[in-house]
Amino acid sequence: MSMPTGFPRQSPLKLAFPQSLAVYDDYEAAQRAVDYLSDNKFPVEQCMIVGTDLKRIERITGRLTTGRVAAGGLLSGLWLGLFVGLIFALFDSGSTAAMVVSTMAFGALFGVIWALAGYAATRGHRDFSSVTSVVATKYEVLVEHKVAQQARDLLAHLPGAMPDPFA
Repeated sequence: MSMPTGFPRQSPLKLAFPQSLAVYDDYEAAQRAVDYLSDNKFPVEQCMIVGTDLKRIERITGRLTTGRVAAGGLLSGLWLGLFVGLIFALFDSGSTAAMVVSTMAFGALFGVIWALAGYAATRGHRDFSSVTSVVATKYEVLVEHKVAQQARDLLAHLPGAMPDPFA
């Protein structure tokens, strides 16, 4: 169903005229402020928490060796083979166990070959495994302009809720 013309589409992730209420160093503090507003019957649907100053963090989890790469490929291939074997077994009237075991074997072989080929293609330029995440370093609470003063007045009663803007 389409919206009639003349009505603006408002995204649930946007406020019409947002104003900054406060900026916090961690998400928990921003969440605590909004929760406090909610507890005091403030219209929190007119609030938004925005993570800013994004940074990428990469945590190194270990050294990659040919053996580790082969083991990872083997396990991935086994899982893929198991999945394919179970799908094939649904539509085949033959031996289910033989079907599943054979697809797992082919999957394991394919997984090892594919993983080792990929590892060889890097030529030692990335001999480690890692986990990557994007995190915010600041969390800003925004509110609609028409209720900004009400929110400031409420947060003035929550100790530590209004961070020092000059800090």
